Amino acid sequence: MVYINRKEYERTLGLLSEGNVSTICLEANCPNRYECFSNKVATFLILGPNCSRNCKYCNVHQGNLSEVNDFELKSIVALVKKLNLKYVVITSVCRDDLLDGGVSQFLKIKDYLDELGVSVEFLIPDFNGDLNLISKIVKSKPRVINHNIETVESLFNMLRPQGDYFRSLKLLNDIKLIDPKMITKSGFMLGLGESFDDIKKTLVDLNDAKVDLITIGEYFSPSNDHFEKKKTYTNSDFDKIRKFAESLDFKKIYIGKFVRSSYGAEEMANLGL
Repeated sequence: MVYINRKEYERTLGLLSEGNVSTICLEANCPNRYECFSNKVATFLILGPNCSRNCKYCNVHQGNLSEVNDFELKSIVALVKKLNLKYVVITSVCRDDLLDGGVSQFLKIKDYLDELGVSVEFLIPDFNGDLNLISKIVKSKPRVINHNIETVESLFNMLRPQGDYFRSLKLLNDIKLIDPKMITKSGFMLGLGESFDDIKKTLVDLNDAKVDLITIGEYFSPSNDHFEKKKTYTNSDFDKIRKFAESLDFKKIYIGKFVRSSYGAEEMANLGL
């Protein structure tokens, strides 16, 4: 059982609220937030709390898209200082309404955090596969670039109707073509109706895209209005998947019921070097 430092958890939660800082931890109702907040770890969410897409499994709301502003960035920087963080994960909602998909906001927060000497991991949307936008992200030189495939090819169109499985794979491969030394990361969920063959194919596809770091966790439906969970995985199931993943060329694999894409992010980044 994970030990939760209630005092640190409440302090982190209070600082997030006080600074009006959004996190995917809270917006997505992540089960690890108690542990992470106890350890002064959070994945910061930029470009507002609402998304331009409507993935069937996701707790982030669609619609009422926010104006892009520097306030959210400066609030994050202030909190990073208060928590004395040395490694920060920045993610965003999808913003298909913006010409640059929100890339400029990623670059600005990277500049601010560079001034503090903080290592940055980007967890990015697909930017509609725009190579120019992806190149700007890569050339800003974050420590890690993560883009989650989220689910297997056979379920992708149903669960992520505004995304594209092969576009996501191409994005991950494009990052390596732009900068072969960039550490790349991706992950997906289990329990959505995939078969073991689906899982193996996804891992092979990610391996072919030269992804370095892999996270695989179990899906928990955020509400009755979201996609229904189809299967609960056993420890034996996870061991079987882990064994197959370890037969491929990934540098590090995190697999388990509560594993999420930013869980243990700093440790994974260090092992990925």
